[in-house]
Amino acid sequence: MSGATDAGTIRVGIGGWTYAPWRDNFYPKGLVQRRELEYASRHVTAIEVNGTYYGTQKPATYARWRDEAPDGFVFAAKAPKRVMQARVLARTGPQVEDFVGGIATLGAKLGPLVWQFDRGVRIDRDDFTAFLALLPKQADGVALRHVLDVRDPAFVDGDFLALARSHGCATVFTDSAEHPSFADLTADFAYARLMRARSDVATGYPTAELEAWASRAREWAEGGEPADLPRISAEPAPRRPRDVFVFFIAAAKERNPAAAMALLAALGGD
Repeated sequence: MSGATDAGTIRVGIGGWTYAPWRDNFYPKGLVQRRELEYASRHVTAIEVNGTYYGTQKPATYARWRDEAPDGFVFAAKAPKRVMQARVLARTGPQVEDFVGGIATLGAKLGPLVWQFDRGVRIDRDDFTAFLALLPKQADGVALRHVLDVRDPAFVDGDFLALARSHGCATVFTDSAEHPSFADLTADFAYARLMRARSDVATGYPTAELEAWASRAREWAEGGEPADLPRISAEPAPRRPRDVFVFFIAAAKERNPAAAMALLAALGGD
């Protein structure tokens, strides 16, 4: 179900696993809440954890998540907002180390770490550059991948892309009118957060749209760039195999598990 190709591996998932409406249309009736992660992690291939944005968890909690999920599954996770909202980003080294040191307990099931800078938060470019130098490449023998989700349109430009690329950080394709939405590749993996699910479509997206996303995911995995997605720079990224992470987030959230499973089915022949 991971959508593996001859190039990178495509993982598809949802945001979190605790959402009351999913108990009516995703989880089996009567499933106890403590087993929802166990169930969800066997029907999608990745989950983006939002709760870590509001506070770090204890290593024992990460260990429990790790042990409940199957081999091959990964957790992406948002970094704590107290880091990105700090007055001086360059001084957040201890907080970065604290977060990374704990979540590294996930081991091989640790996916990308998302550093989300919300709209309205002023970013100084020099300070931001110093902050990127704080992001570790590994922790406890676990290789780390970092994603920059910058939501200030004025900051998102060619210089930002060059900075992300120089530090090996990916950027987010948001597929959203609310946030900057661009598909430039800046790392050895691609990261998309799809936010257009509709409540009146059982799978969130019509079949044709899901097939189009399957095609784009394959293109990314094989090292290319989908020609129908917007980019900031006209310069193509180096062609090389890339792992791909696609998450169905927000919008008609009750439909996101069905959307993820439908996309995995569309990728099933790979």
